Amino acid sequence: MLSKQKKQNIIKKFQTHGSDTGSSEVQIAILTAEIEELTGHLKLHAKDHSSRRGLLKKVGERRRLLRYLQKENAKSYEDVIVKLKLKQAKALVRPGASATLDDDHDDIDESDIADDK
Repeated sequence: MLSKQKKQNIIKKFQTHGSDTGSSEVQIAILTAEIEELTGHLKLHAKDHSSRRGLLKKVGERRRLLRYLQKENAKSYEDVIVKLKLKQAKALVRPGASATLDDDHDDIDESDIADDK
């Protein structure tokens, strides 16, 4: 659990305006601090499965908030990622979906086709 003082410091650092306590940026920052504390706890207590479940729930919630923030405010998303030193998820590309018909025939000029005739 985060202490009240630690939570207030995080809110002050990430708030978007004076009375902001619940914006996506603040929620992501608080979840990140909680995740770091739980990670440290689990390093000492590897068999604490209930804490592990709580950690996974927090990671999932943070992932959803990050996805929302990226969609709604890309600039703010980039700022939060840099401040919290988080890794960005790579965009998933389906195999074969990125290849188009034009990519397969970039080397061929119309003059090459005319020469063949």
